[in-house]
Amino acid sequence: MSAAPAKHDVFQAVADPTRRKLLSLLGDGERPLKDITGHFSMTRTAVSKHLRILSEAGLVKERRVGRETRYSLDTEPLLELKAWLSYFDRFWENKLSMLRAYVESDTDESS
Repeated sequence: MSAAPAKHDVFQAVADPTRRKLLSLLGDGERPLKDITGHFSMTRTAVSKHLRILSEAGLVKERRVGRETRYSLDTEPLLELKAWLSYFDRFWENKLSMLRAYVESDTDESS
């Protein structure tokens, strides 16, 4: 039996700057909702909505500890994003190589 497909994909989830900040925050380790909310100037309900989207994309896991919900980062779904972005590395590498050649040729002419 396979898991249900995610309601939000990784690309949609990381498109929002608030959710990217949440991911960075959770990258430091598991945190309770109360602690997470303290890092944002929005309501607890708004933070919970962002966490739910991240959870639906598989990027965040929740676990109950007594009456508290704790959240942690799951980096595995980010591999899809990394694979997609790696395709574009060649363009960056090409631009950096061209910049290097330009800078080095300018330095040679100045000498």
